Amino acid sequence: MPIDSEESSHDIQFAEDFILGVATAAYQIEGAVLEDGRGTCIWDTFSHTPGRTVNGDTGDVACDHYHRWQSDLELIKELGVDAYRFSIAWPRVFPHGSGQINQRGLAFYDRLIDGCLERDIKVFPTLYHWDLPQSLADKGGWTNRSTADAFAHYAATVMDHFGDRLDAMTTFNEPWCSSILSHLLGVHAPGEKNLDTALAVAHGQHRAHGLAIQAMRAARDSVPLGIVLNTQSIYAASDSERDNAAASRHENFHNGLFLDPLFNGQYPSEVVEKLGDRLPRGWREDLSTIAQPLDFWGLNYYTPMRVADAATAEYPATRIVDVVAEPRTDIGWEVDPQALYDMLVNLHTRYTLPPCYITENGAAYNHGVRDGVVDDQPRIDYMQQHLVAMQSAMNHGVDIRGYFAWSLMDNFEWAEGYSMRFGLIHVDYTTQKRTFKRSAHWYQSLMQQRRG
Repeated sequence: MPIDSEESSHDIQFAEDFILGVATAAYQIEGAVLEDGRGTCIWDTFSHTPGRTVNGDTGDVACDHYHRWQSDLELIKELGVDAYRFSIAWPRVFPHGSGQINQRGLAFYDRLIDGCLERDIKVFPTLYHWDLPQSLADKGGWTNRSTADAFAHYAATVMDHFGDRLDAMTTFNEPWCSSILSHLLGVHAPGEKNLDTALAVAHGQHRAHGLAIQAMRAARDSVPLGIVLNTQSIYAASDSERDNAAASRHENFHNGLFLDPLFNGQYPSEVVEKLGDRLPRGWREDLSTIAQPLDFWGLNYYTPMRVADAATAEYPATRIVDVVAEPRTDIGWEVDPQALYDMLVNLHTRYTLPPCYITENGAAYNHGVRDGVVDDQPRIDYMQQHLVAMQSAMNHGVDIRGYFAWSLMDNFEWAEGYSMRFGLIHVDYTTQKRTFKRSAHWYQSLMQQRRG
């Protein structure tokens, strides 16, 4: 069923308890990487390695949110959103990943969380948004089983300390990125290109997720718990039998590798057939730990993925095809809200999933400030079209409880450095001045209209 492209997002009738929010991540905005006892993480190391990020950019200062959190919360309050999704930096809480806790790190998030509550902003933190403590990485990172145990201890500590003030908690953000993109494709920290390592990292993160869910439920059983995935909306590049088979393999490897163990308690049969002997030793015994019941799951969506057969390559033997398409965002990603609808309905049909939040959705457009105004109409168009697609999926029966725009403000965009801007709020990285873009005013008006 196609989405109604004529419908305006302002015509969407959100339920009273539907949550509209904004999202950020610690390394992308906080800065202050050497302050108040924070330990080093793999993104500190990676971004300081020549050739890894655009212009050699780092998160050393980023948006200086560590010092400007109060005024940034005022911006969120001014936007009028219901909730703020942010991540807690593991190396701020445990500088070495385990061992001695850093009370100054806990105190920062105490201030941030209390500041949200004082402004009637719901609190949706994430435990892991890719900032693995370097001390753990030096011992093998997620390939070392002790890292999952350290993560569970970190999760229990956070839940015990902050749990009375949280509206939800997420374990991992996009484990595909911190395994496949980081250890097979080499794009993100630590920049490896090794399939065996990528599989071990993915499995190690799955186990860490399961252990963390168990640990947090033991610490406090009243906070809704979930995970955020960036499942790909996959299409065959042509109608050929080979490309359709490639799309199926791509689905199993890039989506099923994450969805199936979490929600079905097993890896896809084709993945096991092709790669089972390359998964970590004892992986089968971990599946019951991994498949913990969840209260929700989050979906991050930006663009579709079109794939073709690459028969000579290693499984899944696919290649990404850059089709001719308009419009595109400034990062080069195809804009296709129909793909969001298709994926939501497909996953709803194929899996028994808990309620969903769209935990990230947004677009990179690099409009600057002119006469105090940032005219980013393409971002407004993008968000409006995707909200309509989301509503269409909800009308089809998909249980979606909220939508978080990515991002609150321009920030360190990982390997792209500061070259790409996803924010509703423009950041001048020299002066740290924040300026509401037209998209921020539009999102604000959406909130105001809903509340009458």
